[in-house]
Amino acid sequence: MIDLKFLRENPDVVRASQVTRGEDPELVDKLIAADEERRQAILQADQLRAEQKAFGKKIGQASPEERPALLEGSNELKAKVKEAEAAQNAAEQKVYDLQMQLSNVVVGAPAGGEDDFVVLETIGEPTKFDFEPKDHLELGESLGLIDMERGAKISGARFYFLTGYGAMLQLGMLNLAAQKAIANGFQLMIPPVLVRPEVMQGTGFLGQHADEIYYLEKDELYLVGTSEVALAGYHQGEIIDLSQGPKRYAGWSSCFRREAGSHGKDTRGILRVHQFDKLEMFSYCKPEEAVAEHQKLLNMERDMLAAVQVPYRIIDIAGGDLGSSAARKFDTEAWVPTQGTYRELTSTSNCTTFQARRLQVRYRDDEGKAQIAATLNGTLATTRWLVAILENNQQADGSVVVPEALRPYVGKEVLEPIK
Repeated sequence: MIDLKFLRENPDVVRASQVTRGEDPELVDKLIAADEERRQAILQADQLRAEQKAFGKKIGQASPEERPALLEGSNELKAKVKEAEAAQNAAEQKVYDLQMQLSNVVVGAPAGGEDDFVVLETIGEPTKFDFEPKDHLELGESLGLIDMERGAKISGARFYFLTGYGAMLQLGMLNLAAQKAIANGFQLMIPPVLVRPEVMQGTGFLGQHADEIYYLEKDELYLVGTSEVALAGYHQGEIIDLSQGPKRYAGWSSCFRREAGSHGKDTRGILRVHQFDKLEMFSYCKPEEAVAEHQKLLNMERDMLAAVQVPYRIIDIAGGDLGSSAARKFDTEAWVPTQGTYRELTSTSNCTTFQARRLQVRYRDDEGKAQIAATLNGTLATTRWLVAILENNQQADGSVVVPEALRPYVGKEVLEPIK
């Protein structure tokens, strides 16, 4: 949710952000007009309440003969106050509704849409083989790691089983990520995967992409697509202590996405599925610390990707491809040999004060005044990493070398085809 004071003082900045996102800049003017109406309604209601209070004192001091006429006037004033308060409530609701439609202000991201990202850095060379490489699903099936057929049998398309060392490989990857998060000052959390509507809305996920979310209508609960949602709601309505630095959490959870509108895209294997596991970093910090915290999360992703030995690149996502809550987002994309391209593995977003303002998460500044916190998130490991790990570490005989950092968790150095 945008800061109204910032909006009033910087309308051109917010309009430019809307244009960068490919969204309606007129929404800015509608919100400014509604905010002015709201302030006038508050002023009118305050004046009438003050008049009513003064009139009440006058009645108390009046003689018995004067009181009936004054009471009649009091009833008329009471009706006016009630009407003014109704107008104030309506004006405030209009402002709130418009605020909830306005996306976060883009900070530093390139303009354009999905294809207009900027490559910031490429780490490692694309893997080359002197044999015809297999894709991750063929490898997964021959090694006894992935069972898509039975996943579809019991749950439908885009569901799967991770079996045997496939399960161990994922658990090892997530355990390694958890250990790295803890070593960097993050508190490990296993959060709920069902959340209330106000928490889902507070994080900005009930806007343009609401059709991606599973909703349990009978229970009025949403299944999360990332533990970011639960972690953002963890301190909802609280004043938190940031005097010693950012509060950092790492949420390990299963995640669920309907993948609406993605028919025909990445349907083979486990690249784009309805259920997956993920370790998500989440930080609360002071707004002036957010840029540095964003780089910290990105550097942790770098460290984790280096550990699983895959070539990757870092891209700066264009404004038109940002989610509504993100002011800036960096993605890391791993090289997928059989597709001859880079595919997203992680993202890290700076959401500035957008989510915390909606969820009323505050901290006290050096003068003891409550201020809105900033929030950031970043993925440290998730199921789709197996795609890049398997394909980049395969050998001519169909086996896959387990990255050294994962061997203590997996218990094997090489995964070999099942005879």
